[in-house]
Amino acid sequence: MSTGTFPWLKGHGTENDFVLLPDPDGSVHGDLAPELVRFLCDRHAGIGADGVLRVIEGSKQSYVEDGGDWFMDYRNADGSIAEMCGNGIRVFARYLADAGLTGDKPVRVGTRAGVKELVLNDDGTITVDMGEPAFPGPAGIVVDANGHQWPALHVNMGNPHAVAFVDDLREPGPLLDQPGWSPAGAFPSGVNVEFVVRKGTNEVAMRVHERGAGETRSCGTGTCAVAVASARAAHQERPVTYRVGVLGGAVTVTWREDNHLELTGPAVVHARGDFDRSWLPA
Repeated sequence: MSTGTFPWLKGHGTENDFVLLPDPDGSVHGDLAPELVRFLCDRHAGIGADGVLRVIEGSKQSYVEDGGDWFMDYRNADGSIAEMCGNGIRVFARYLADAGLTGDKPVRVGTRAGVKELVLNDDGTITVDMGEPAFPGPAGIVVDANGHQWPALHVNMGNPHAVAFVDDLREPGPLLDQPGWSPAGAFPSGVNVEFVVRKGTNEVAMRVHERGAGETRSCGTGTCAVAVASARAAHQERPVTYRVGVLGGAVTVTWREDNHLELTGPAVVHARGDFDRSWLPA
């Protein structure tokens, strides 16, 4: 078994929580073993989180062509690679700011879904330009959970989402298992599924099952997908702003006139320590 220690931090954005691994030159964790990610995210044997965010200098990573100022190597709790995370990237930026690694200009964070720019606001929230939504189709997608079925809209925010409107957020049940979908080939790499209810004018609430993590308290890319689906369903013109309630709080999403989405919400880093590799199972 390998030995030695490495630093870690933990933070959350609307209670979507992450373990952060500072690894500026990429030498501490190599290619980040899935078994390490699974152990760190284990809420009983490890630290506990919905995912892991490795912090690498943009010029020192080899995953994408443009790694930004800093690259967010994001892994789901099951160890699988994910393209983007709207809550995670705000926590990532909060860490950079707390560590004195940002300047006065917007922070450019590289992801597998492209470079995202973030602004740290005076009220403590963080705004991230999430880019443009895409609607890959196919038409006629249906998701199912807890013995119910709903039509859904495929919204891609760098990662895939299926957004379904329901009458009551209790209808999908406990969301312990991945909701099903049809046609079967619609999401070959899996999908995040959001269940949404309208709460008022430009206000919705949602629950989400994230691929590779299960039901989470919030999903940043999911809130963007939900705002887009809600605006389309209401035949609203851009720009339009939605307040999106999640189990862990609320965020605001603005669908700008230029088709970009801005996500604004809180992010905190609340724990840190050193992890000894000898604690890992054999």
